[in-house]
Amino acid sequence: MNVELLRTLASAPLRCTDSEALPWIPSPVPGKSSKPLRFLRSNRGFVELLRMEPGVAMPPHRHTGETHAFNLSGSRRLASGEVIGPGGYVYEPPGNVDSWEVIGDEPLIALVVVMGEVEDLAPDGHVRGVANAATRFVEYQTFCRDRGIAMRDLVE
Repeated sequence: MNVELLRTLASAPLRCTDSEALPWIPSPVPGKSSKPLRFLRSNRGFVELLRMEPGVAMPPHRHTGETHAFNLSGSRRLASGEVIGPGGYVYEPPGNVDSWEVIGDEPLIALVVVMGEVEDLAPDGHVRGVANAATRFVEYQTFCRDRGIAMRDLVE
């Protein structure tokens, strides 16, 4: 293996985040909230813990980049009918359109890595909203400012 590459990787700054110290930021969708873990520079994407209460549905949306989701607890039923439970992992390629709902009695908590944007789709298919690193950062900033909470450095 290239020794110089190993030295470069070893000198890269390690960033640790105590997720317990971060707030759950409510979404406009009742029963949905998220904890931001990292905002990627140049609006490349974001990493978050997603929490949704039983019965809450994620409406149709499209991913402009790949998305990785690992269920930590709770279950969700994808539009395909497949059920993803604790320990389940879903990879969504760029351009994927999906929707799903939380099933069972336990809230869903998932670690989600989103590259690019998530486009919220209206029933006729037009984009009615976008979530990306910039919009998520503003939500975090506003939430903390309005409540007098010190912001953590979560930017890559």
